[in-house]
Amino acid sequence: MAAAAAPDHLFHLRNNFYLGSFQAAINNSDLPNLSPDDAVERDCLVYRSYIALGSYQLVINEIDSAATTPLQAVKLLALYLSNPHDKESTIASLKEWLADPAIGSNAILRLIAGIVFMHEEDYIEALKHTNAGGTMELHALNVQIFIKMHRSDYAERQLRVMQQIDEDHTLTQLANAWLNLAVGGSKIQEAYLIFQDFSEKYPVTGLILNGKAVCCMHMGNFDEAETLLLEALNKARSNCGN
Repeated sequence: MAAAAAPDHLFHLRNNFYLGSFQAAINNSDLPNLSPDDAVERDCLVYRSYIALGSYQLVINEIDSAATTPLQAVKLLALYLSNPHDKESTIASLKEWLADPAIGSNAILRLIAGIVFMHEEDYIEALKHTNAGGTMELHALNVQIFIKMHRSDYAERQLRVMQQIDEDHTLTQLANAWLNLAVGGSKIQEAYLIFQDFSEKYPVTGLILNGKAVCCMHMGNFDEAETLLLEALNKARSNCGN
């Protein structure tokens, strides 16, 4: 008989992060019995949650030069976002690491590169590092990049890859909603139903509320959109996603 699949200790932590429950991700990150790789992924998700909440300096202070490559990459993202006037030196460091054969293929480093170059609106450079995929987050970022490039055809190809890997994955569902919004028309209702499903399954976050609100605006339901946006604003004031 085949061995049973190992339990995914990080499932809830990842889900909180993907759906914008950043404080919940931080508060529920003390997980026992993690493998060394899982512990690094956990730390990356926690520090990225702090970044999402704007706590850049905490991340910069806590990740030291002895940390692993994925954590160093997360620190670079905090440096990039915290000091827009000195982003050239951060981008130079990022490019130097990506060119290093020993660490350049690291999935988190490539993900952070994609995020930074997407911020820079340098989509071709972003895709150089993300297009090979390898993780669900990289595939989802590719969907976002292609949508920004107005290439919904390429975004749809990436989404199909994600659906083949795991159709029910939170990131697959999110990517599907983003693509539906980009395509528009009758697809808007499908996007709305995805965000509605999230709101029934998980604690409601600003990300879910904003997604539903954008769908409502596309469908001309401006009163409902206003209600959702006000709720999202209140959630943001009470600390993103709780």
